[in-house]
Amino acid sequence: MSLPTRQNQRARWFPTPPRWLIPWASRFQIWIYEKSGGRLYTKTMRMHHLLLRTVGRRSGGRAVACLPFWLDTGEQRIVVASLAGGPRHPAWFHNLSDRESNPEVVVRDKRRVFWARADILEGEDREAVWTEMTLDRPFYLRYQAKTERQLPLVRLVETRSYDP
Repeated sequence: MSLPTRQNQRARWFPTPPRWLIPWASRFQIWIYEKSGGRLYTKTMRMHHLLLRTVGRRSGGRAVACLPFWLDTGEQRIVVASLAGGPRHPAWFHNLSDRESNPEVVVRDKRRVFWARADILEGEDREAVWTEMTLDRPFYLRYQAKTERQLPLVRLVETRSYDP
């Protein structure tokens, strides 16, 4: 199963759903993605999506998010904790920020499942990725303008294969 190429990551137009609809749409996407074994809902709204599984920092339970990703110049998956420019970070970001509960996360990209280290980008690395990514996905600039928080970028670095 091949990754998208860096040339086909452009998503110029993106119909942002109302913020209240995002959790419901995400649950539906996750359900279809999982039930189809990664054959359906892997590309929606002109963007490739993955499933990110974390451990809830308060509940200790399994938490799954369906997220669009973008490939950086090193072919690593980048996800954005945007929540469409909402005032708070999404729950999945808070979960993976808790390194004690989530030293690694489980990523499903289509039918491929693996463990990954979630690196929160900072400084020059974040700025370089942000600049390049927003050329392909300018709607993130709109999301950033809606909120006072800086939208976190997370690089998912594969560490080992997943063997349940």
